[in-house]
Amino acid sequence: MDSHDKILLYATSYITIELNLEDDWLYVEWRGIVGHQNVVAECEKILYYVKENKVTRIVNDNTLVEGIWSAAARWVGEVWFPALQEAGLKQFAWIYSPSILSRLSTDKTIKNTERPDLIKTFDDIDLAKDWLRVS
Repeated sequence: MDSHDKILLYATSYITIELNLEDDWLYVEWRGIVGHQNVVAECEKILYYVKENKVTRIVNDNTLVEGIWSAAARWVGEVWFPALQEAGLKQFAWIYSPSILSRLSTDKTIKNTERPDLIKTFDDIDLAKDWLRVS
């Protein structure tokens, strides 16, 4: 894919959000140690761009996330995911961090959402993208 097939929508030290024009999804890359306030603020940005671009699929890449962020897991599962679904989300491909603490936070989030069937976790970003393309 050429770089012109992606549009950078938003970037901070914690997150980058790109619109993938070819596949019509958001690619979200998280980085570093993210606390509750950072998770909430950045998730609100993702929700905004889902609505703004009318996308139904997200690649949520936690490969570069370090440490635990489980303090935000309940909010993400109970508030943010329902808001994403209301905005039209159909599929959420979640790439695990290599950090076991971050992985546990991801799993806790999924347990706190009413529609875990919309979320699939992966260790490999290419498998995640393939799942979104064929589903």
